[in-house]
Amino acid sequence: MPRKRVIITGASSGIGHATAVRFAREGWDVCLVARRESLLSSLRDELPQGNHMICAGSYDEAATAERLTALVHDAWGGLDALVNCAGVFLGADAITSSLDEWRRPFDLMINGAVLMTRLAVPFMPDGGRIIHVTSIHGERAERLATAYSMAKAAINQYCRGLALELAARNILVNAIAPGFIDTPMSVVNGVNELESDWFRQNYVDGHHLPLKRAGQPEEIAGVALFLAGPDASYITGQVITVDGGLTITF
Repeated sequence: MPRKRVIITGASSGIGHATAVRFAREGWDVCLVARRESLLSSLRDELPQGNHMICAGSYDEAATAERLTALVHDAWGGLDALVNCAGVFLGADAITSSLDEWRRPFDLMINGAVLMTRLAVPFMPDGGRIIHVTSIHGERAERLATAYSMAKAAINQYCRGLALELAARNILVNAIAPGFIDTPMSVVNGVNELESDWFRQNYVDGHHLPLKRAGQPEEIAGVALFLAGPDASYITGQVITVDGGLTITF
């Protein structure tokens, strides 16, 4: 059987890295997208053998999308899935932050999601899967995270709208909303928040996190692989929450 092909953004670390490894181990050809070419090259060298590619650049920039389009066209000629894992937490006070600070999460994450989706769809004439990794912040509020949460909520709704518009093309669109996942984004000022007394007291020892641990990137990668596979053929327009039960306690 021909190998399936997937673009994975944010592939240099965290959830994107784990997703790239998981798909490659399952026999997919992967195109790795992130800003740092050195990290992408190292990851590609670690993957099982395949027709893997890298594209270094910011996924919210048109120039990156243009180069990525040319890569996919020349090397693969088609695409089976897009998994958009790229993102960054940018705290901003809802009242006092500058407009530039306020806009940045929207410019990065929403524009990136739109650019990658518009790139992918023409390469899916016979159908495909689009998966955007968002966050439980898209449904829950947190101090200094209003702009970030709004951007994630917008991508959730973008997935629902896309699912409706692309259903006739047999392109299924879903989102994954992780909770606390142990990635480099958990490290603030050199401290991993998921190993802190604050996390243990409020979540592990408290009642807010039923599974009493942070998730691992591989656990999100597994959900992405499922949504890209044959067993998810009747799932579209959904936001799949993967948070160890966190949101059921609020």
